[in-house]
Amino acid sequence: MRNFEDDPTLSDLLNPDQLQRLSNGLSALCRKPVEISENRAPDAVPVEFNLETVGWLSGGASAGEREAAAELVSFLMLFVAKYRLAANIHHDTTEASYAELQRQNEALRASEAKYRELSDQLQQKVDEQVAVIRQTQQELYESARLRSVGHLAAGVAHEINNPVGFISSNLRMAREYVQNLEPLLPETPENRELLEDFQDLLSESIEGTDRIASIVADLKTFSSIDQADNALCDLNSLLRSACHLVQTEHDHRLNITENLAELPRIPGHPSRLSQTLFNLLDNAARAIGDDGRILVRTLADNTGIQVIIQDTGCGIPETVRSQVFDAFFTTRPVGSGTGLGLTVARDTVRAHGGQLTLDSQEGAGTRVVLSLPVQQGS
Repeated sequence: MRNFEDDPTLSDLLNPDQLQRLSNGLSALCRKPVEISENRAPDAVPVEFNLETVGWLSGGASAGEREAAAELVSFLMLFVAKYRLAANIHHDTTEASYAELQRQNEALRASEAKYRELSDQLQQKVDEQVAVIRQTQQELYESARLRSVGHLAAGVAHEINNPVGFISSNLRMAREYVQNLEPLLPETPENRELLEDFQDLLSESIEGTDRIASIVADLKTFSSIDQADNALCDLNSLLRSACHLVQTEHDHRLNITENLAELPRIPGHPSRLSQTLFNLLDNAARAIGDDGRILVRTLADNTGIQVIIQDTGCGIPETVRSQVFDAFFTTRPVGSGTGLGLTVARDTVRAHGGQLTLDSQEGAGTRVVLSLPVQQGS
């Protein structure tokens, strides 16, 4: 639509149909036909709009009719122009509003995308914090459990050590008494057999008390009840204690071969390291069943210490191998495992600056390597 700030022409104001209808109306009012055109006829009078001649009106019965008709056309064109002006203003306003709405819509879309991105980032941070809190809770749980085991072991060691000590001492003294009484008794087959049986009973009892003392010592080493939270650790000693405890756990039926090299002491948390070694050995023991073997080796060089626990058990299926370090993941039947053993072991080794790697082949066995650095001051 043309902007009427410029000087309009007759065709801008009235289209051909409107001109024809207007001419027909004026012809009906006048006594002869009237024609409105942009071209000037001999008897035509000007048709003005805003003091400018925009067309010519010819025909009619007299000059007065033509003048009146031209005045009427100019009057009508004034309202036509006002209508057109109002329509143009409405059109421009509508276009401006639509453009503003489009701009606001784009701004809202950009804002929505920005807030969606912020929401995703916030959700990611929340998920990360939840994972950290969950991991911390598990570590606190494990720490509390280890502390409970340590206190229990301390109580057991205190309550058992003293009676075991005087029982063992009394048994050895009784064996000496029997040896002293032997020459004083009459030499008869019954007395000889009775003395031999008595000596055997005393020897078996002494062996039993030595075994109890050994188990108590292993418990003390495992729980590290006599050590501070952070101390210099003898990994070979911790490993032997863990082996003995696993043997006890599995009724001494495990075929465990120990090949331990001389190791330097390293700073660490003995109780957590003991728990780690026990978890790894217990996993190996459960994997081998009744016929498998477990090889335990330790190595040391200038860079660090390695503890290798290798078994000939069932191995880990490839489909689940990537999940074995995930918390709460377990292949054992429901209720027989928490799924935290390897997770705690890995985190403990990491806390000591080392790493835990696992190589397994289904049906052939599993090899776990625990690597720890030899830190300065060890």
